Amino acid sequence: MLADTPNQVLEEVPAPPTASYSSGEDRKSRLTHTAAELMISGLRRQVPRSNAMDKHRLEHFRTLLENRRIQLRQSVFRTEEDGREAQNTDSAQDIADRASSSYQKEFLFARSSNDRQFLQMVERALSRISEGMYGECEQCGEPINERRLEAVPWARNCVSCQEKLERGELEEQSSEA
Repeated sequence: MLADTPNQVLEEVPAPPTASYSSGEDRKSRLTHTAAELMISGLRRQVPRSNAMDKHRLEHFRTLLENRRIQLRQSVFRTEEDGREAQNTDSAQDIADRASSSYQKEFLFARSSNDRQFLQMVERALSRISEGMYGECEQCGEPINERRLEAVPWARNCVSCQEKLERGELEEQSSEA
């Protein structure tokens, strides 16, 4: 078997009929040539990995994420309600009251924005569970440590890659689907 990353295993596939090999070429060079053709054409077939998270642990993380999603949706709703109330009390006469009201609106807007971003991260993690990609680093493809996932169930990267991202040594891969 040939591998282009530690987590990705290519099945051995016979050379296409159009490929011609000189009598001096050995099996290894034919397989290397075949693997290169597969990578170029995008016809890779993945063999199921043995380090996949078991169903019990996956359900545990799904439950954590779903509960967090409910909390965040409630928080976003409450923040929107508080924002509407702050907007209705905008008829303050005093300049200090107007400043306070303005500050409160900005605070609620920032909080709502943060909660929405956080909600998107949680929903992305839930979609990775349904795609079978949860617990796998988006940068290097290695498994994310379960202790990290316990602390941050919406984590997209392993600790090593996250540190590199924060130092600017890696560019964040687009995860928009």
